[in-house]
Amino acid sequence: MWRWVSALFVGCTLSLTGAGTALAVTCTAQAHDGNGYTVCAVDMTEDDLRLFLRDSADIPFGQFRQVDAMLRARGEKLAFAMNAGMYHDDRAPVGHYVENGTEQMRVITNPGPGNFGLLPNGVLCIRPERTDVIETLRYVEQKPDCTYATQSGPMLVIDGALHPRFLVDSTSRYIRNGVGTSDDGKTAYFVISENGVTFHQFGRFFRDVLKVPQALFLDGNISRLYAPQLGRSDIGRWMGPIVGVVESGE
Repeated sequence: MWRWVSALFVGCTLSLTGAGTALAVTCTAQAHDGNGYTVCAVDMTEDDLRLFLRDSADIPFGQFRQVDAMLRARGEKLAFAMNAGMYHDDRAPVGHYVENGTEQMRVITNPGPGNFGLLPNGVLCIRPERTDVIETLRYVEQKPDCTYATQSGPMLVIDGALHPRFLVDSTSRYIRNGVGTSDDGKTAYFVISENGVTFHQFGRFFRDVLKVPQALFLDGNISRLYAPQLGRSDIGRWMGPIVGVVESGE
C-alpha cells in the first residue's frame, strides 16, 4: 500500500508521523527525478540513536522484531530502524563496528571487491547529541570517540560532491538505503528508495534535495525499514548491523 501511495506525491513532501506522536524522529515521503524515497530524520538533540548487532547470548538479532523484543523487556521500544551496513554470511560486519564504546571490528582502509571496497567509503559515527558520516581515511586521521560506529561504502556524497565513480548513465538499479548528516551533526537523514535507483540518482537525492555535505551508502537489494508511525516493518533476509532510535516503552 505504501509504495503505491508514495507514487502519488511526486514533487511534494508528505509528513507521515502518526497523529498525536511526540517523536523527534520523523518520516516523510519525498520524490526526485521520478523516484520515490522515504526519509526518516533523526534529531540528535532529542533522539536516542544506537546500533545493534548481537543479543546477550551473542546471537545476531537479524530482524527488527528481535531488537524490539529485547528493548521491550527493558521497558523501552524501537521507534525507528534500518539495516546499517554490509555483513558476512555469519552476519559479522564487513568493516569497522563499535557498539557501546567497544570496537568489535577494525577499520578497513584498503580497496576491495563489491560496493564496500569502492573507495572512498566511510563510517557513521554516533556520539552524544551528534552523529556524523566521515570518509574512512579522514576517520582514521581524526580518531573520533564514537559511542557507536559502522563502516560501509561507498560514500554517496563527499564534501558536497558525488562519489567520483558514479555514472550518470548507469543501468544498475536496486532498492537502496543510506544515511546523510548535517554539517553540525545534529540531524541524520536515513533514506530508503521506494523503487530501484542508481548510485548516481541516490547520491543526487542526498546532495540536491537533502543538501547534506556527507552521505554514506548502507546497502542495496536487502534494504529495509522499521517505522511504526508508517505501519511499516519490512521483513526479508536476516540482517547484520541494525541502526535504530530507542524510546520509552510507556
